[in-house]
Amino acid sequence: MRLGDILVAHGLVTQGDIADAMDQQRLQGGRLGDILIASGKLKAADLEAVMDAAPSPPSTIEDTGLSLSDLLNLAIKAMYAGGAETPSAIAETLKLPNRVVQLVLEQAQERKLLEVLGAAGLRVTAELRFALTEKGKQWAADALTQSQYVGPAPVTLEDYCNRIMRQRITNERVDRDAIASSFADMIISDSFIRQIGPAINSGKSILLYGPPGNGKTSVADRIGGIFRSVVYIPYCFEVEGQIIKVFDPGIHEPIQQSGPETVSRVSALRREDFDRRWVACKRPFIVAGGELTLEMLDLSFNSLAKFYEAPLHVKALGGIFTIDDFGRQLVSPEALLNRWIVPLERRVDYLKLHTGKSFSLPFDELVIFSTNLTPKDLMDPAFLRRIPYKLEVAAPTRDEFKQIFSAISASRGLEAPDAVVDAIIAALHGLGGQQLASYQPKFIIDQVFAACKFEDTTPRFRPDLIAMAIGNLSTEHAAAAQGHAASN
Repeated sequence: MRLGDILVAHGLVTQGDIADAMDQQRLQGGRLGDILIASGKLKAADLEAVMDAAPSPPSTIEDTGLSLSDLLNLAIKAMYAGGAETPSAIAETLKLPNRVVQLVLEQAQERKLLEVLGAAGLRVTAELRFALTEKGKQWAADALTQSQYVGPAPVTLEDYCNRIMRQRITNERVDRDAIASSFADMIISDSFIRQIGPAINSGKSILLYGPPGNGKTSVADRIGGIFRSVVYIPYCFEVEGQIIKVFDPGIHEPIQQSGPETVSRVSALRREDFDRRWVACKRPFIVAGGELTLEMLDLSFNSLAKFYEAPLHVKALGGIFTIDDFGRQLVSPEALLNRWIVPLERRVDYLKLHTGKSFSLPFDELVIFSTNLTPKDLMDPAFLRRIPYKLEVAAPTRDEFKQIFSAISASRGLEAPDAVVDAIIAALHGLGGQQLASYQPKFIIDQVFAACKFEDTTPRFRPDLIAMAIGNLSTEHAAAAQGHAASN
């Protein structure tokens, strides 16, 4: 993790500022932060705040919060299963400072678990290479029997809980400008912005409801993109000797690197200044749809590898967890809602290990329920009361429909005269009073373009193509659409 990436993510400097500072750093040396301050690009107080927010690295075995035996197990497994031979390679696997790993290796040598093979690398930067003794190999085999986890050392449950509370989602204020920017590509009313703003800033649960095809999922996506804070996600944490993996590269988005990996190592947020067991990420945004089951909200224990995978809502801590198409999950709405009552109301969640041991985690995330169904048919009043923000994403008005149609047409390089859009609206109303929906303009425009591509003609809104597109909105109205459009 590099300091420049974090500073850019916080909006304190630009990519250009980092590039200039790195050029100067290559010529003159020094720390990146000091160069940025000296050039007037960064305030010393802002740099200090960023460094203070980052997890501090352990300097001793005790500082890791882990027992010596646990650290020995991790280091020996990194050598046995991971092929690491040098202290720096083991440190890279465990994401621990070199000096802490060196202390662990000294303990391993005292126990006759290691033997020195020789030096690795150039003479100036050489470090010792180690190999496992027969006793060390047996130790590794026993450790792998207990758990096959090989990777970054875990953080403690206490440290994880403290970090969750320190980077609460409500710490970040989302103002009107941020909302307007995030929703810039959507046609939404000012009244909706006035509703969604307080809901987002509350950090509490939100219910998005309304007829299908009007942008509930898009609204949830835009909410996920509003937040700008950097949060630190642990690779894993430890409870009662059990390892629970949290960081998921398929879900979490690490702060984008500001340059190639080959730049000078002094440009990095130095390994001795940052606990690399944590990954600096954007606030997580996770969507679970109809595949969601109750089991997915519990710890997943791999009985062969003997470590855990954190459930989806734990991976979403500090961010947004959206339950899309609520009411259409494999699990019943009642069972799912009962699972969420305690977390939503008391802001704490309880998880259980396969040993029977339970533990709690702060429940800090913005939960969004999105549904096409009527809320009163999904949940009883007691649970509905626990969702403080209920926002209807309604069908567009006639004017909003025309704005959406015109905006999408313009983005495709096609003009949509008012007469054409009025005819489309009339055709839709002629299909048994079909309600306007926000998805319809894109659907119709895409079909017109596809038809013109097939005919190898310049795209335009011909009545026959419009009729075909409208007919494809619903099979039962296809013939009626053809007749209605032909009469216009």
